[in-house]
Amino acid sequence: MTEPAAAPRSNLSALVVLFAVVFINLVGFGLIVPLLPFFGTSLGAEPWQVTLLFAAYSLGQFFAEPFWGRLSDRIGRKPVLLITLIANAAGYLMLAFVPDIWTAIAVRLFTGLGAGNISTVQGYVADVTPPEQRAGRMGMIGAAFGLGFIVGPGLGGLLVDEAAGPQGFLAPIYLAAIMAAVAAVGVVVFLKESRAKADPAAPREPFLSGLRAALENPVVSRVLVVTLIFMAGFAGMESTFALWADQAWDWHAREVGLNFMAVGVVSVISQAFLTGRLARRFGEANVLAFGAVLFGLSLVVQVVAARLFPGHDWLVPVITAFTAFGMSLTMPNVSALISRSVDPDRQGQMLGLNMASGSIARILGPIVAGVIYSAMGPNWPFLVGALFAIPAAIMALNAGRVFRRVQAPPVQIES
Repeated sequence: MTEPAAAPRSNLSALVVLFAVVFINLVGFGLIVPLLPFFGTSLGAEPWQVTLLFAAYSLGQFFAEPFWGRLSDRIGRKPVLLITLIANAAGYLMLAFVPDIWTAIAVRLFTGLGAGNISTVQGYVADVTPPEQRAGRMGMIGAAFGLGFIVGPGLGGLLVDEAAGPQGFLAPIYLAAIMAAVAAVGVVVFLKESRAKADPAAPREPFLSGLRAALENPVVSRVLVVTLIFMAGFAGMESTFALWADQAWDWHAREVGLNFMAVGVVSVISQAFLTGRLARRFGEANVLAFGAVLFGLSLVVQVVAARLFPGHDWLVPVITAFTAFGMSLTMPNVSALISRSVDPDRQGQMLGLNMASGSIARILGPIVAGVIYSAMGPNWPFLVGALFAIPAAIMALNAGRVFRRVQAPPVQIES
């Protein structure tokens, strides 16, 4: 398809407000994620049950992301952001009172159902950004995610008290709920709607027709496969990282939280200053493929370093920085390719389907990684994740070739 004739007007002030809202919300999210394996262990969970904490959240997102993305196309981005942030805050509060691991898994499922706002954020960015600048602007929002992951894990590592059992995790959980509530207030007070509401009398498109449109789009269908493959490898590594670090380096919640700060630092720098520039110079698909390869190589190096250099745990955040750099080059360019390949009225829906594809990966990845971890050992989820990066990179390059062919103007034949 071709780009719209009139590019959407860039709205820097709205992006600044959205950056702040995303940052505040991701501080709360970053407080919790690195601590989940230790929180699950404090409830007496086995490794496979710990990975279910991650998978349950993603299962909720799988159903929620397309719904919220399509709803934001119809009623606007602002109300959807507000609803999902309130659901985030409620989910964190419920997590503070769970009595056992299965209740915690159920709460994470609920939180995932209410937390499907990433596609809505991306839709907002696409609404107010010219097509040729979307990779850079998606990268700026990605930098807000990364900045939240600098502050959040660090705070979580400082506030947690593992010796106190489940009660020792209450302070970071409460703070996460407060941060989500603050982000919701920010949406109400400062964020302006970027999209006119759809006509209520207009017929509502069935979900399957949106999925059919995505599969029929030669670029979007390929990018959805990239997300599915790449995120499965990433989610498997992410859900077992703390358990692996405990086995390989005798790390605990504090060290894991601080290591995730390194991820945030690299993500902020690369997404704010490099991702957009690299995409404009080399193309979104090429940068996406390079990021996937770099991510896979970093996982292999992480395993090798643990074997060859025992006692040198300072290598972990250094190698993790390359993992984070690879990640920072992937998802903004995935979003940019999708937004440039569909009509504006379908952007939220298609971005939501992409997040649903990622959610499938985040469901299956942790479950499979938990089984692999228990059956084959701590290193294997990393190695399998590295293998997944190879077909993801190949499919990204294929999507780029199709995108250039579709976007190329028709050849005029002179008579």
